[in-house]
Amino acid sequence: MDEIKSLLNRPKYYNNIDGVGELGMGFMMLGFGLLMWLQAHAPKGSAWHGMWAFAIYMTVLFSILHYGAKAIKTRYTYPRTGFVEYRKHDRIWTGVAAFVLSVVASVALFAGRRRHLDLSALGSLFGVVLAAGYAYRIAREVRWKLVVAGAIALGSLATAILPANLLAAVAGEIGAAHPVRTKLYGTYLLSILLIGTMFTISGGISFWLYLRQTREER
Repeated sequence: MDEIKSLLNRPKYYNNIDGVGELGMGFMMLGFGLLMWLQAHAPKGSAWHGMWAFAIYMTVLFSILHYGAKAIKTRYTYPRTGFVEYRKHDRIWTGVAAFVLSVVASVALFAGRRRHLDLSALGSLFGVVLAAGYAYRIAREVRWKLVVAGAIALGSLATAILPANLLAAVAGEIGAAHPVRTKLYGTYLLSILLIGTMFTISGGISFWLYLRQTREER
């Protein structure tokens, strides 16, 4: 039964056999983090606060993610270890899970704002939850990535105990109006940048190992 389960799950694991899945996630997180930083530190009249700049930025970001990953798969992965068609069922459930998490987070933030609750811990807990998902989906197949999961979890928790003046410097103008918002935005932004950096490093190592251990079939 274990062998059958392993065969059924192989397409899922194959998505990151070359590290491209992590590289894409890392690039996306760093892209989000850069946008958040620009919005937090740009002057009030800056284009970074407008919808046009946001729309163009996100279009470019997701175009690079889509076509960049496709180019790497076509150029390096498929000639070495073959083509895999992923089931739509898996993609749909991933989207549903992301949507539900977004709705829950939005409701929690809205309720906390109305009741003046300190929800700054959500910024670091985001990294802990993501680290748990990473450990379950990726690190259980490639054990050295448990170190990456641990670094993400510990690093995210560490953001919650950083000095208030450092978090205020990170949060910029967006967090200046309220101390709770400063802590929440500061911890969340730092967690995003940490996660993006760790995913990029882990994906880069996986890609390097993949190229060393496989050869293009003629």
